[in-house]
Amino acid sequence: MGSMARLLVASFLLLLLLPCVFVNAKRTYIVRMKHHALPSDYLTHHDWYSAHLQSLSSSATSDSLLYTYTSAYHGFAASLDPDEAELLRQSDSVLGVYEDTVYNLHTTRTPGFLGLDSDFGLWEGHNTQDLDQASHDVIIGVLDTGIWPESKSFDDTGMPEIPSRWRGECESGPDFSPSLCNKKLIGARSFSKGYQMASGGGYFRKSRENESPRDQDGHGTHTASTAAGSHVANASLLGYARGIARGMAPQARVAAYKTCWPTGCFGSDILAGMDRAISDGVDVLSLSLGGGSAPYYRDTIAIGAFAAMEKGVFVSCSAGNSGPNKASLANVAPWIMTVGAGTLDRDFPAYVQLGNGKRFTGVSLYSGQGMGNKPVALVYNKGSNSSSNMCLPGSLEPAFVRGKVVICDRGINARVEKGGVVRDAGGIGMILANTAASGEELVADSHLLPAVAVGAKTGDLIRQYVRSVAKPTAVLSFGGTVLNVRPSPVVAAFSSRGPNLVTPQILKPDVIGPGVNILAAWSESIGPTGLDNDKRKTQFNIMSGTSMSCPHISGLAALLKAAHPSWSPSAIKSALMTTAYTQDNTNSSLRDAAGGAFSNPWAHGAGHVDPHKALSPGLVYDISTNDYITFLCSLDYGIDHVQAIAKRSNITCLKKFADPGQLNYPSFSVVFGSKRVVRYTRIVTNVGAAGSVYEVATTAPSVVKVTVKPSKLVFSKVGERKRYTVTFVASRDAARTTRYGFGSIAWSNDQHQVRSPVAFAWTKL
Repeated sequence: MGSMARLLVASFLLLLLLPCVFVNAKRTYIVRMKHHALPSDYLTHHDWYSAHLQSLSSSATSDSLLYTYTSAYHGFAASLDPDEAELLRQSDSVLGVYEDTVYNLHTTRTPGFLGLDSDFGLWEGHNTQDLDQASHDVIIGVLDTGIWPESKSFDDTGMPEIPSRWRGECESGPDFSPSLCNKKLIGARSFSKGYQMASGGGYFRKSRENESPRDQDGHGTHTASTAAGSHVANASLLGYARGIARGMAPQARVAAYKTCWPTGCFGSDILAGMDRAISDGVDVLSLSLGGGSAPYYRDTIAIGAFAAMEKGVFVSCSAGNSGPNKASLANVAPWIMTVGAGTLDRDFPAYVQLGNGKRFTGVSLYSGQGMGNKPVALVYNKGSNSSSNMCLPGSLEPAFVRGKVVICDRGINARVEKGGVVRDAGGIGMILANTAASGEELVADSHLLPAVAVGAKTGDLIRQYVRSVAKPTAVLSFGGTVLNVRPSPVVAAFSSRGPNLVTPQILKPDVIGPGVNILAAWSESIGPTGLDNDKRKTQFNIMSGTSMSCPHISGLAALLKAAHPSWSPSAIKSALMTTAYTQDNTNSSLRDAAGGAFSNPWAHGAGHVDPHKALSPGLVYDISTNDYITFLCSLDYGIDHVQAIAKRSNITCLKKFADPGQLNYPSFSVVFGSKRVVRYTRIVTNVGAAGSVYEVATTAPSVVKVTVKPSKLVFSKVGERKRYTVTFVASRDAARTTRYGFGSIAWSNDQHQVRSPVAFAWTKL
């Protein structure tokens, strides 16, 4: 028998064996239990769960139990085959069995832009030093890719002893010693059992990453330092954005929970991280990751966040990077702060000089040797190979691009990877040109070769030049760092948009924060592009994404928690939302980078956060745990689903809202459908001065009449609550002429404006 024949026979035998090996391959399942049904002969829930598993089949062992959840969820995660999972579903003590899901990270001069470099002035009679002192007691938990503890951003110089209430710890690993933690970085843990199972389990897996809190990716270090990094002088990415790097709450503590690995962030690991963070005693949870839309009882992050909220923990999550598509949001539960992304007033200009004398401006973070002043041949999309205009790996012919500048269309593969493809094929420069999908949004990257990113309009002009000239040429040059860019902020095109498909009556996102070209600390185990062939090392990196805007809000929430320790998570959220601004630094309404037109609340929520005003919002919309349960009961969920989220067995849902929009939320989403009248009641709490008086003002589309009763609110004392009712009446022909619109409701006096955005929709969302 020849070698080829032997190979074919072996392959055939392997195919016959595969079903035997994999038909019942074990997977990770998250199991919800009747928590209060713990039999008396078991001391702990862990013992009960383990025994329950082992009673299923001979293949289920104590090792099958991956996690026992206590704070964030009533149940456990286990490694099971589908038959075992089905047996569990039939058990009286089991309420639900769900296969593990994978979530993804949301990435693609901030303090000065937010006004945090200047003194906060009077904060209830205190000064900036008082706020710094109070921040020492606030702990931010970051669920991400881990931490690079040696970064200067986690230096603890001058910090007092760790709060005595802290129950967390720094775990050891092959590349991580607990001694690396300090009074700044006070916790570091890793959770990888779900990832291990998805990667083939302990038998087949060969992880390229140690199971430790150390960050081999960079993303977790970046987000943690954005939220609460210490002051670091002379920080930059290879010379770009040089200055003082600092987090939003530089005096707060950081605890890192590594739940994200090379293939993603698995729900079982995320839930374990949230479970431990809550019991450790964090005050703020920051999650720059997410998945698609799902009912809250099937959303791991939403379930964990509910438990956190109930314990007084503020949860901030990224909205996602699926913009500018509508209805593309993640993390929309009303007890979560859902954060979109905007630009800063800082840019990194780079220039394209064409052979016809025209000069165009783009952006770049390229830091290597330049091209010089001599024009170089410019090429784009040879022949019928459509992948070559995208510069996908292997798509460029070296004979065609060698020694030339190549135009690459943005999309499909990573922006920095395109430059690597050009370089590997012999090209010496790249123009990264947007298509209509990205519009005029420019994201700067630390490219591997001279490269300039340009918007769609400029890209079209350059493409047209190449097609119309016999010998097109170009020269690329780089302009460093420029400040005071106008207009800013602008909503990032990638920032995910509403409407909210899970609960259309809750307006999301909540706010936007800085998320484009953000400088923060970085892991020194990986180059700034994250590519394997990028051997450069840097202590800081510039990144973009709602992953970057989320920790800005996490840090600001920590500041508000320090200033107002008794405030609930919903009060902190309300303060950040109702004081947000909707005008840029040219006094124009916020614009959308996707098309350059004006933005709307489905893109920017309540607006861009304003920390100064949020410290003293005047009024807040507070929401209790029972209010959220009433909200859940008003959805089309079974009582068992509501119990799964709230982790209470005595919920009856006898009390429910007539409409989910009755939740005391700081914004409004009015879904008329077949109705012409929608009426909501809200309650505001005075956190300003005694004797405060507020009057209301409204805006709305011409086809909607808005009436607020009463139109004046008088608060005789601090902490007093007042109720108002707002009635929205659509004109008779509105449903025929209008699909959606936007407005606002603002309560104002000389000291404060408490503003709520309103979205209107007539069609089913």
